[in-house]
Amino acid sequence: MLPDSDTLYPVTLPDGTPWPGTVFLRNALTHSNIDVGDYTYFSTFDPLPDPSGYAARLAPYLFEGAKDRLRIGKFCQIAHGTRFITHGANHAMDGASTFPFPIFNADTIGRYRDGFVQKRDTVVGHDCWLGDGCTLLPGAHLGNGVIVGAGAVVGGDVPDYAVVVGNPGQVIKLRFEADVVERLLTLAWWDWPLDKINAHHEAIAGADIPALLAL
Repeated sequence: MLPDSDTLYPVTLPDGTPWPGTVFLRNALTHSNIDVGDYTYFSTFDPLPDPSGYAARLAPYLFEGAKDRLRIGKFCQIAHGTRFITHGANHAMDGASTFPFPIFNADTIGRYRDGFVQKRDTVVGHDCWLGDGCTLLPGAHLGNGVIVGAGAVVGGDVPDYAVVVGNPGQVIKLRFEADVVERLLTLAWWDWPLDKINAHHEAIAGADIPALLAL
């Protein structure tokens, strides 16, 4: 069912042409501060001719050589309009004004950037679905199997298999009972070899959780 993980445009239209609006991000991005797992895709209604430009669209404040990273797991589904606001968007807040005077001088702009203390990475676990137009705030940590609702603004820690919606983002439910979540994390189907995933994709995407856990 799945194409090779090195494919750039994994969706093929009925006429045989690849659809440029969906990309496997690992193969599209060259940004040194972004790590993306296999089969994680981004879909957009506004495809770029150079898919490496999706780094700036998704994480516009994450600069090459920044002190933090954006780390996204395998098999994530990232919808149009998703935005990662990383620590590069911050301003100094310990003075009378937050206006970033040093960035307007070539001699001081680097010192301003380097003055921020080390911040934690922004992390998205495996098999997360980030809904249309959602925003992840600096240092957000999403567990595996998380669903982020359309337009949600999410920060902090989100537990595995949670559904988070709204602004500020709130966990409205867990998708499964705690014992099932623990077993799914142990199963870790996203680490299976491709032939096993293809052989059992219906069980992975199906509603019969006991059958999946029995594999």
